[in-house]
Amino acid sequence: MRHVVSAMFLASFPAVPALAEAHMDRGEYLVTTVMACGNCHSPMGPEGPIADQALAGRLVEKNPAFTAIAPNITPAGRVSDWSDEELARAIREGLRPDGTVIGPPMPIPLYRHIADDDLSAIVAYLRSVPAVENDPGTSEYNIPLPPAYGPPVESVSAPEPGSTVEYGEYVARLAHCMECHSPMTPQGPDLGENMGRGGFEFHGPWGTSVAANLTNHAEGLADYSDDEIKTMITKGMRPDGERMMPPMPFGYLAGMTDQDLDALVVYLRSLPGKPDM
Repeated sequence: MRHVVSAMFLASFPAVPALAEAHMDRGEYLVTTVMACGNCHSPMGPEGPIADQALAGRLVEKNPAFTAIAPNITPAGRVSDWSDEELARAIREGLRPDGTVIGPPMPIPLYRHIADDDLSAIVAYLRSVPAVENDPGTSEYNIPLPPAYGPPVESVSAPEPGSTVEYGEYVARLAHCMECHSPMTPQGPDLGENMGRGGFEFHGPWGTSVAANLTNHAEGLADYSDDEIKTMITKGMRPDGERMMPPMPFGYLAGMTDQDLDALVVYLRSLPGKPDM
C-alpha cells in the first residue's frame, strides 16, 4: 500500500486563498530554510549553491561506496512526470513511482517522520519553483540498498511547536542534522549509538570539511553557549571568529524562526555526550 497525500486536503486550499498562501509559505520555509533542499539539489560553486540553478541537481558525493547524484527536482526534472502522491512518497519513504529505492545520502530514515501537513506543503512548493533545465545524471551504488526503509507510512502528526526536546527533534529531523553529523557506515549514517558524533568527510569545491560532533560532550557542544551554537548554525562562525566551510547550509538555516532554532538547541543539548569519532 502506497502513502497518499490527501487529495481532499490539497484541493481545499485554492478555495480559501489565505489558507492556500499559508500552506505555500510553509512549504517555502521548509524547502528553502530548515530542510535546505538546495544544499544537495543545487549545483555548487566555491561559496555554496548557485542561486540561478536552484534545485536543478548535482553530484553530491563520489566515493568507493557510491556516486550520489541529487536529481533535478524543479518542474523541468523527471519529477514533473510524477503525481503529487508519488513525489510525496519519494520524499518520505524513499520509493520512486517504479518502486526502486532512493539511496543515501537522501535522509529517508529521518524524513519518514515528516508530518502530513508539512509533506503536502513541501510538494506544493516544489511544484511552484522555476523550471531549470539540467540533467545531472544518475546515482550508482556499490553497496546493497534495502528493498524499503520500513513499512508504508500511513499518517504522521508533528509535535506541538515549542522549546521542547520533542519538537526540537522534529526540527532536527527536517533539517536532517544527523544525516551529516553521524559517522558513515557502508549502509549509510549511523543513527544508533554513534548518532551525532561527527567525523564524516565532505569533498567539494571548498576542499574537505569534516562534520562536527553535535553531542553534549566536551569535544562536541558542551562548552558552547546557546547563542554560540545558534551563531554556528545560522552564520557559520565559530566563537573565535573562524569561518566554517560548506556543505553546512548556513545561508539556508539563517532564515529559521526563533522558535525552531530554540527548539533545535534544546534537542542538541539532550544528546548523550560522546567523544569525536
